[in-house]
Amino acid sequence: MKEIWIEKYRPGTLADVVGQREVTTRLKTYVSSGNMPHLLFAGPPGTGKTTCAIALSRELFGEDWRSNFHELNASDERGIDIVRGKIKEFARTAPMGMKSFKIIFLDEADALTVDAQSALRRTMERYANTCRFVLSCNYSSKIIEPIQSRCAVFRFRPLSEADVKKYLSLIAKKESLTIKEDGLSALVYVSQGDLRRAVNSLQVSASLSNKIDADTVYQAASTARPEVITELIETCIKGDFMKGRSLLDDLIISQGLSGEDIIRQIHKSLIDMPMKDALKIELIDQVGEIEFRLVEGSNDRIQLESLLAHFALSGKKG
Repeated sequence: MKEIWIEKYRPGTLADVVGQREVTTRLKTYVSSGNMPHLLFAGPPGTGKTTCAIALSRELFGEDWRSNFHELNASDERGIDIVRGKIKEFARTAPMGMKSFKIIFLDEADALTVDAQSALRRTMERYANTCRFVLSCNYSSKIIEPIQSRCAVFRFRPLSEADVKKYLSLIAKKESLTIKEDGLSALVYVSQGDLRRAVNSLQVSASLSNKIDADTVYQAASTARPEVITELIETCIKGDFMKGRSLLDDLIISQGLSGEDIIRQIHKSLIDMPMKDALKIELIDQVGEIEFRLVEGSNDRIQLESLLAHFALSGKKG
């Protein structure tokens, strides 16, 4: 892959941002006024937070945007020394090109320590005349309240199926790729509203074949086909534990999926499967328990087989 498509096809303006019309409409008012407050972008990964920050800077500053836009990834540099050093030093200097302010973009700000966030709130106040902060995070609850109250909060949501398909079709056209309808549906399933993941999966699939179908996508994304997961669940609920265990072996050994990958797909399939509410509630409750154990470091095989055994017992009762 000579070029990363997520950068190659990154939208240049707010009007080009996919699937976040409410957010971009509000941001355009800041562009038209030539001013903005501190901003907090919160939402799942791959939904356009970084893209919106860059597009906003481009539209506000024009050709001088690189001189007046400073990006830091808080997951790499998350201590109080960074706030007192790099961030404060950039914030206190005057903007370039006769602009009234410049922008510091803190990506993954929810990774900042509490001490660093406490130091940051004073910097945001003190240098507000020359610098505006844009904070990006997956979980706004991890940002301390004093910072949230200083910012205009923007909530990003996962992209819809139609938006993902439209953008992937545009890339496919420019890259001379042929995507079958089942391939597009597979990319939507794999991405779960994360456009960055969808574009990366498309690029990996394109390295395997110029004609992309569902099999190519699932192979490239190392994801089990949803119908296989559904068969696994239905088999265990019917009481055939050993056949279910054989299907699980195929997912772990032949396809190389991790326990967390499988548990997430089981959860999604359970939500969509038709069954009695009481049974579905019981199974999802057990899925949550097993997922917690896996995250804490338990053995994948033992925990997943325990889950299948629980499915078989619940199926007999239900």
